Amino acid sequence: MQDFIFEVSTKILFGRDNLKKLSKEIKAHGNKVLICYGGGSVKRSGLYDKIVANLKENNIEYKDLAGIEPNPRIESVKRGIEIVKENNIDFILAVGGGSVIDCAKLVAAGAKIEADPWKIVLGEERVREALPIGAILTIAATGSEMDNLSVISNMDTKQKLAWGSKYVLPKFAIMNPEYTYTVPKYHTAAGSADIMSHTMENYFSLNDGCYMQDRMSEGILKTVINYGPIAYNDPENYEARANLMWSSSWAINGLLGSGKSTAWSVHAMEHELSAYYDITHGVGLAILTPRWLRHVLNDETVEKIATFGKNVFEIEETSDRFEDANKAIDALHKFFKEELNIPMTLKEIGIDETHLREMADATITHNGGNIMGFVELSSEDVYEIFKESL
Repeated sequence: MQDFIFEVSTKILFGRDNLKKLSKEIKAHGNKVLICYGGGSVKRSGLYDKIVANLKENNIEYKDLAGIEPNPRIESVKRGIEIVKENNIDFILAVGGGSVIDCAKLVAAGAKIEADPWKIVLGEERVREALPIGAILTIAATGSEMDNLSVISNMDTKQKLAWGSKYVLPKFAIMNPEYTYTVPKYHTAAGSADIMSHTMENYFSLNDGCYMQDRMSEGILKTVINYGPIAYNDPENYEARANLMWSSSWAINGLLGSGKSTAWSVHAMEHELSAYYDITHGVGLAILTPRWLRHVLNDETVEKIATFGKNVFEIEETSDRFEDANKAIDALHKFFKEELNIPMTLKEIGIDETHLREMADATITHNGGNIMGFVELSSEDVYEIFKESL
């Protein structure tokens, strides 16, 4: 196990009755709030009205940044920064899922510089401070409420890129599973796949001695496999929603990757699909992951993939580890397709061969020339995985 530092200071307020504590948490950091949210679901559900009532009762001023996209765009970030600067906002409240929180993070950092915020994403502008952020989570998926990472899209340049800074780790997150009851089935499925993908990106590594982290990863995967279909079929099942919500936070807050050297492979590939086609992130991950595992299956990786099958899907071991590994990959594909009804080919979500080579090259370019993950991937490897996913 490698040396590491693990620190996550986000305060979690989990359960049904914590919204009443919102203003107290905000006032520990500021008193003029930018409320960030996406489409109309936050208002239709009544959550927005409850938030505003709480702020008004405690004399907290607020402005809105509405309409943040599912793959948040740099234009929304710039709108938010403009509102912040015009109104002397001192706190950012993200109400939604990972896309809203990711946008809020760049608004918080971008408000402290005079340069184009896209330069932060490109790594050309250093983040030295940011406005404090809080989150009210309405979908279990990205875990952005408890990490310092953000992913932003620039549709003009066909780039969807990740960046991070310790300064944008949320100060608190209010996590009420009831707020996820209205999440549509399609996005419940995509969110479940996203949680699993975060976990698997950390899990699939070699020779690192991280026994504890791997067993915790398997536990999170089994939790999603158990509760994902329940939430899909019974949207108001509190325990299912609660377990998915808590799993999403711990899949990506740094714990599972502690002591490992991991380069996320599937996310890098999916970001190009989203940048070109603006697809649902979790669906793209679900389509790519089994094909990626099949592509990287070799003498070195077979034992880890077979162990995944045994410990996560309870596949009985045989003397043929390659057979066991292939059964594990088949089980993952079947779970996504049959239990969560996720479309499992790129063609089903409107992607054909047109840009495959271009996206494969961009995947490698945007990741420094190679992907040193479970198995090193070249542009040709990515292209083959894309083709296998059609």
